[in-house]
Amino acid sequence: MSNVLNEVLLANREYANSFDKGDLPMPPGRRFAILTCMDARLDPAKYAGLSEGDAHVIRNAGGRASDDAIRSLVISYKLLGTREWFVIHHTDCGMETFTNEIMGDLLSSSLKTASVDADGWHDSCEGPGCTDGKYINWLTIKDQAQSVTEDVMRIRNNPLVPSDIPIYGYIYDVKNGKLIEVPEATAAGRA
Repeated sequence: MSNVLNEVLLANREYANSFDKGDLPMPPGRRFAILTCMDARLDPAKYAGLSEGDAHVIRNAGGRASDDAIRSLVISYKLLGTREWFVIHHTDCGMETFTNEIMGDLLSSSLKTASVDADGWHDSCEGPGCTDGKYINWLTIKDQAQSVTEDVMRIRNNPLVPSDIPIYGYIYDVKNGKLIEVPEATAAGRA
């Protein structure tokens, strides 16, 4: 068994010993959802003041409005009653460090973990690669404010999203913990 697996199982045992959240209802109590990045430096519970049962938090690489993220937001509203949504990207995001072409090339070379330095991304060239990555839109980011606005607009313009749900656009600053509004995004997401 790996050290990480042991640590996770031990932490879970300790958590379960004092677990008292078994009666929380399925719908989020504060009736909102956050779409944000999977970056380990982001803790939506802390930066948004959440407790278990308060809100839905949907996470993916970049916090992007992918088809699956929109699917989750629509379920969040239609079946579980959320009434407001946040799109929150962040500074110093890894999705700003590569392009679709770079990712496709790295995967073509090898499926092993790549490395990055001042000269850019480098592949280990160990083992076989696969060209399938060249046909995926990796939803990379060139400009944070622009990507937040694009994602809010993509959600707002989806025919499955009701027009009366406000969608707010923010950038989380990883250096100071503050949420910074992207006014163009919030304007585009007005109900």
